Amino acid sequence: MPKRRTNNKRDYQRSDRLNELLREVIAQELEKLDDSDLGLVSVSSVQVDNELTKAKVFLSCLDDENQLVEKVSEYKGKLRKAIGDQARIRRVPELEFFLDPAITSGNRIDEILAEIEAKENLRKNEFRDE
Repeated sequence: MPKRRTNNKRDYQRSDRLNELLREVIAQELEKLDDSDLGLVSVSSVQVDNELTKAKVFLSCLDDENQLVEKVSEYKGKLRKAIGDQARIRRVPELEFFLDPAITSGNRIDEILAEIEAKENLRKNEFRDE
């Protein structure tokens, strides 16, 4: 006989499920926007606080990231309305937008690795010449 699943024990927390739901809804709504200034924006992740009242939305963009947060913040009300329509939650959290630090960290790591590789190749070439 299969085990009966109880509602008391879940595989992951409610905030984790809400993070993923908000990420999907916000990404869909940003895709629907007809704003050429936004360019290609992706929602990297969303982190909701423990009280489920505030959500940090991490964005990344292939184009100019300087004005990205301000441009997306202009649509905060529209995004919150879409979340309220699509998600079954009592209160829609306040949205705060940030550039995803993982993207810039990853780029910096790539630069450092490229520098190390260039130095190694230079050393190898010096040993061959001797």
